[in-house]
Amino acid sequence: MNTLIPLQVPTAPPPVNTEILVNHTPYETRVAILEDGVLQDVMVERERRRGIVGNIYKGKVQRVLPGMDAAFIDIGLERAGFLHMKNINRRQENIEKITDILYEGQTLLVQVLKDPIGTKGARLTTEISIPSRFLVYLPNANDIGVSIKIASEAQRQSLRELMVGFHQDQQGGFIVRTAIESADIWAMRADMQYLRRMWETILDAYQAAHAGELIYGDLPLYLKVLRDFVSPSVSKVTVDHPSAYEQMAAFAANFLIEMADCITYYNSDLSLFERHGVEEELEKALKRHVTLKSGGYLIIDQTEAMTTIDVNTGGFVGKLSQEDTIFKTNLEAAKAIARQLRLRNLGGIIMLDFIDMLDPKHQKGVMDALLTALAKDKSKYTISPISPLGIIEMTRKRTRESLRQVMCETCPTCGGRGYVKTIETQVYELFRDLMREARDYTPKQLTVMGDPNLIEFIREEESLAFSDLQVLLKTPIRLHPEPAYSDGQYDIAVS
Repeated sequence: MNTLIPLQVPTAPPPVNTEILVNHTPYETRVAILEDGVLQDVMVERERRRGIVGNIYKGKVQRVLPGMDAAFIDIGLERAGFLHMKNINRRQENIEKITDILYEGQTLLVQVLKDPIGTKGARLTTEISIPSRFLVYLPNANDIGVSIKIASEAQRQSLRELMVGFHQDQQGGFIVRTAIESADIWAMRADMQYLRRMWETILDAYQAAHAGELIYGDLPLYLKVLRDFVSPSVSKVTVDHPSAYEQMAAFAANFLIEMADCITYYNSDLSLFERHGVEEELEKALKRHVTLKSGGYLIIDQTEAMTTIDVNTGGFVGKLSQEDTIFKTNLEAAKAIARQLRLRNLGGIIMLDFIDMLDPKHQKGVMDALLTALAKDKSKYTISPISPLGIIEMTRKRTRESLRQVMCETCPTCGGRGYVKTIETQVYELFRDLMREARDYTPKQLTVMGDPNLIEFIREEESLAFSDLQVLLKTPIRLHPEPAYSDGQYDIAVS
């Protein structure tokens, strides 16, 4: 087995044009990032179960596990969070046992590193970090760091010296983010002051809070994307909800002055995601089978343990020799794999099985193509060299659920590899269809005939969103359960 090592990664050329699309409703926010017109990233945040990465809680030690150098921490959620020794801030370097730091019933300030996924609780840390547009504040550290994505060593050194000058006689450390390249030093200083005030507010809230209480919540997705994803390559941010647009415009006016004119409100008969082909791409991203232009294809299988991606030539034979045909398919697959990792937000252990290549030059060519495509990925990863059998092992940092985990669940019929959309996903698709029908026909009333479980879920779990939808559409909507309908099936009648 190859050892996972950080290989020499080529510098990715910046995309010609990046556009961010924000589809917001009171119950769900979806963000799509298009690079040169091609969908590359999708993020989904549902109000009923928003991601909690970055949230800070007043935790209470529930159980200490000396054998694992870890502890379970109650943060007020259904499952206790998991805190490992390596994620605990240790002021004294000679402390080696977790029992020297933690005890049952102890309260402490913890931050979420990874969302709960499957049966696992949230991954926690006491090394608090608070991000802003240009900086990340580390209240328990003393170092000044600069993002390695700022390529110029001279610029990195200059930024480090500026930060040291601003930071004299102050506690805490900072990391300078890549976004600072498009700002001036006074914006950096203002960010520094803002983050220190935020930390003081968090400490005050911690003193007043009960164990298991949320102290600090990260921004909603539509604002977080402005803070974390806007760069000089972003030419346009389009949002289709008036309230979200107002908040994003205000955020830009305060923190992204150079982007204020790039944020636009979308109001059209055709939905934002439909106009850009995002809905169709989302459907494809939930399938195992990914078709390549050459006629080859990928098979992507996700399990809790790992993700495997298998490359096949399919019906592609071409006019070349077999070895050249395989090489061409693998080259196309390498680029497609990098895109699918981002689009599906695949993380953890990932095994890539390319078609066997005999020529070492072809193996190197495929490896280089994969690394070049991965260079655009914001997530951290490690990757092994390609083996003679075409196998590549890699890991990709996982901080939130994959697209399939958000939108699908294990098929209740087969209980195996099959996946179906969750009832929540089906309901939100129904809501979008209702908006489309209301837009196209201006009806006096809409009637939904549907699977009884679907109708019950709307009435019991999404009644508030359903009520808001009727107000938004200015149209009454009747719900009628149909016992003969299969899971997730529904029809809409216009009158």
